[in-house]
Amino acid sequence: MERAEVTAFLSLIFILLVTFIGGIMESASVQMAKNYRRADVNRAIESVFAEYQKELLEHYDIFSLDGTYESGKYSESLVERRLGYFGADHMENTIQRIQFLTDNGAEAFYEQVMHYMENKYGLNHLKDKFSMTDTWKAQEEKADRYEKESHEKEEELNGLLGEAGGELPSQDNPIAHVSQLKKKSLLDLIMPGGRTVSGKKINLDNSLLKRKKNKGYGSFSDVADGSSPWSSLVFGEYLLGHFSMATGEETKGALDYELEYICAGKASDRENLEAVAKRLILIRFASNYLFLQNSPSKQAEAEALALTLCTLAALPALCQAAAQVILLAWAFGESVVDLRALLNGNRVPFTKTEANWQLSLAGLMKLGESGDISDGKDSKEGLYYKEYLRILLFLEKKEKIGMRALDMIEQNLQKVYGAEFFKADCCISRVEIKSSVNLRRGITYQFQTYYGYN
Repeated sequence: MERAEVTAFLSLIFILLVTFIGGIMESASVQMAKNYRRADVNRAIESVFAEYQKELLEHYDIFSLDGTYESGKYSESLVERRLGYFGADHMENTIQRIQFLTDNGAEAFYEQVMHYMENKYGLNHLKDKFSMTDTWKAQEEKADRYEKESHEKEEELNGLLGEAGGELPSQDNPIAHVSQLKKKSLLDLIMPGGRTVSGKKINLDNSLLKRKKNKGYGSFSDVADGSSPWSSLVFGEYLLGHFSMATGEETKGALDYELEYICAGKASDRENLEAVAKRLILIRFASNYLFLQNSPSKQAEAEALALTLCTLAALPALCQAAAQVILLAWAFGESVVDLRALLNGNRVPFTKTEANWQLSLAGLMKLGESGDISDGKDSKEGLYYKEYLRILLFLEKKEKIGMRALDMIEQNLQKVYGAEFFKADCCISRVEIKSSVNLRRGITYQFQTYYGYN
């Protein structure tokens, strides 16, 4: 009887052990099936993203998946079918979240540029430039303030002349001369001799900033890189290395002045160059006017001329007001010469000194006239036109220059590199897929798979 009880007990133990081992084996089998399905989707999504847009990578070093598959029409089903083709079949795959290059002010484009520039060049070479960014910001603020001050002082002088019932003589009067110069086309005034402005134009009606864009959905804040103090400067370096400008060699792009388009966003090379020139004139004007305010010799020249003009007009009391407006006119004239030097491929110092000041008051009176030969000189301690563009790119809002850069890329890929189907707002940068699969005996397994270009 005792032997029978022992046998029954051992039988129960054996059954429990076999059941336990069977449960472990079943669990391992199910887990293995899950791993296989995950591996299938991982392999499939990596294969899908390996079909990146090759022209975009070749010419602009950016990875992206063309969501239209060269059809020009985006559809999520195209991506889902490619997942099935590469082995993620026999399961249901749906896109949970997706991001295109143009989403959130070209955020994904911006991040890729950061990774590319850091991996290729590192950031140490930008330390000196980054130390100048506060100066650039301050200069822009000064430019706005001095422009306003210029208008106020001109109006003040005109008001005083009106009250006195007189006017300054027009001969040898830099105030009247510069007033006439400002009415002319700025490009006609600053283009060096023998240089012509590109006549290329593009249609902005279908640009990224105007058309209704394809948009992704779902936040990628868990995987997106945050911006850094370096980001605007690094992005500008990328743009300077991948796009053409007015002082570069002739290009075959949709526009010749691509960087000027990124800064200004106008339809033609001429409009973009003029818009950039106006901003550079203000930056140079602020620096030049600041120098004149701190130069006793230049102030003495301006006061002497102002006294002569006011004496001839029998209005000596207006000498000081006239001298200040002459200084403003002189700073503008020097800025015009600076722009000529830059467009001629020469360097212009960010801060002027007595040694590198170029324009005399006599030369100011010849500016824009038939005998004008002031094309500007090269200054070894100065900055090239490209370096002044770096300042403008840094000062511009990153969302604007990011979208304009993508606009330029889109135009060039469509018109120059044979990718007529290319649309930047259909270029996938990140995606997360939700997969649902029936393993066996009613067991359903659901999981997410993320992939993104970094």
